[in-house]
Amino acid sequence: MNDGPPSTKTRAFLLFCAVGLVPIALGYGARPSTTLDVLFGITVDTTNLTHIMRAVMGLYLGMAVIWVWGAFKAPMAAPALVSCAVFMLGLAAGRVLSLILDGMPHWLLVVYAAIEIVLGLVAIAIYREHRSREITV
Repeated sequence: MNDGPPSTKTRAFLLFCAVGLVPIALGYGARPSTTLDVLFGITVDTTNLTHIMRAVMGLYLGMAVIWVWGAFKAPMAAPALVSCAVFMLGLAAGRVLSLILDGMPHWLLVVYAAIEIVLGLVAIAIYREHRSREITV
């Protein structure tokens, strides 16, 4: 395994994804009754829904930690890229399913889906480059 730092491309991509995810995580969970109402007109008025949104925030922040870890520690770069691809494409798949079953959501959620598809595919491409470098080293 490569003991040097991850490539600049890998580092920049993982940090971009991590930094971009933090405000979304906080928007979902820090004050869900405020942010979800302002952004999407969603009323968060029960402890159970607040709990679920804060759990989602924790999941998102946990993913960001893995990506930052992979940006700075070579042994974690491949797992970070894989987790990024699975996270982004998993979210996008759920959003596409919702588009099919439920119809058109708020425009921002459609933008999220497009970004998630692009970032998931980029994560796969960078992972493939990363693996090919490991094999040749």
